[in-house]
Amino acid sequence: MADHCCQKKSDDLKDLAKKQAKVLWTVLAINLVMFFAESISGFIAGSTALMGDSLDMLGDALAYGSSIYVIGSSIQAKAKASLFKASIMVALGLLILGQAIYKTFFLSTPDYEFMGIVGMVALIANVICLMLLTAHKDDDINFQSLWICSRNDIIANTSVILAGLAVYYVKSPWPDLLVGFGITLLFLKSAMGIFKDSFSQLEKAEEV
Repeated sequence: MADHCCQKKSDDLKDLAKKQAKVLWTVLAINLVMFFAESISGFIAGSTALMGDSLDMLGDALAYGSSIYVIGSSIQAKAKASLFKASIMVALGLLILGQAIYKTFFLSTPDYEFMGIVGMVALIANVICLMLLTAHKDDDINFQSLWICSRNDIIANTSVILAGLAVYYVKSPWPDLLVGFGITLLFLKSAMGIFKDSFSQLEKAEEV
């Protein structure tokens, strides 16, 4: 009986790992496509917000790749993957901050139409990703951090769209720059939260 129960549990874990991998490969592909779409569009439009969002897409793609690597691994391995993702978020946040500061000295009004259209496409893409990840967000610390990243993406996408509208109405680059600063603060705050949770998981794993 005990052997049967253990075998069933092992099979269930394998099935869960397969489902998780399928979801991760899907959202990885979506984020890679959107990274190229947003980075090219952001460059053409001259939008700090779009460029920042494109780097976020790349960071997410790297995070999903690292998560695929640790599926079925120990709690320690998953916590370390979350630390890696948090590090990416900090690096991207600082990069966006630097770009936004640079543009405050060289003001230019971005193409609000590009910002709105691409921002809407990115929003739809991230809503799909969030829906896929929601089914697994309580599986472990790794998926929980991915879900947080995806949720932040939707907030960032919405901000880009609103910034595009604001640029149109006020004819100024400042809404775009303010969104760039806002995205930076959001991701730095989330990264600190993931760092805290990951270190907590590592401490618990060491106590066992």
